Amino acid sequence: MKTKKPERPAKAPATGVIAPEIKPGQSIELLKELHILTVDGKLNQDSRRKLKQVYHLFQFIEKLLLALPDKPGGITLADHGAGKSYLGFIIYDLFFKALKTGHIYGIETRAELVQKSRELAAKLGFERMLFLNLSVAEATQSDELPARIDVVTALHACDTATDDAIAFGLQKRARFMVLVPCCQAEVARCLSQHKALSLSRTPLAELWRHPLHTREMGSQITNVLRCLYLEARGYQVTVTELVGWEHSMKNELIIARYTGQPKPGVAQRLRDLLQEFGLTSLLDTRFNLPADQV
Repeated sequence: MKTKKPERPAKAPATGVIAPEIKPGQSIELLKELHILTVDGKLNQDSRRKLKQVYHLFQFIEKLLLALPDKPGGITLADHGAGKSYLGFIIYDLFFKALKTGHIYGIETRAELVQKSRELAAKLGFERMLFLNLSVAEATQSDELPARIDVVTALHACDTATDDAIAFGLQKRARFMVLVPCCQAEVARCLSQHKALSLSRTPLAELWRHPLHTREMGSQITNVLRCLYLEARGYQVTVTELVGWEHSMKNELIIARYTGQPKPGVAQRLRDLLQEFGLTSLLDTRFNLPADQV
């Protein structure tokens, strides 16, 4: 039995003119607290761009939430690298608030941001939002989180933070992962370290000979490797745009749906690709494969 779509509460009356982009029933107080709306209910250009990104991502996430079966305690969602928890608060306000069950966990390493999010959740009465000052390794082992998480999100998680979110999702047997990577640098560093050897070995190394191309290729390769890794570990992967490029250059959206069917052939392609780019050391760190796939 699928989760029923929550009913939208009637829009609360407010003084002044509220920006037309705001969804019906949305907490105006929340949007003001997040500095998305001004005190008189208006949007500036930067806030409008940020709100469009979050709304668009919510549309994808809402479909996944509605596809989850009912279970005791309700849906669980963990937002990794939550920052100021824009995404978590919006999801709770538009979906979880109207339900009687379900929890959102915001996981963030900066203690001051965790404290501010806790205070805002208490002020708004968002009782089923919990904010944890934990690293990914700590979150994986923490008793404050359930043994299984239904949905893992990571919005603009910088560099290896997206990989940390994937590792967490695998450990928690997440049914869905929704990832918007940002500022990947680890693979670019590896490509730079072995550039001379690569140039002598294959003409493909011309694709990352110049520093600017190294950065761009590193970003592209990183996300390709992530998709292969998720498929090898039993996920069906979709890659699309988050919003138009005019709104954000960090625009790649990776949605992974657990199927329970690991793909040995994909695992082999992952190893081959790592070998081709001189990145096999990442098999021991970022892309750990089960023993039967090694």
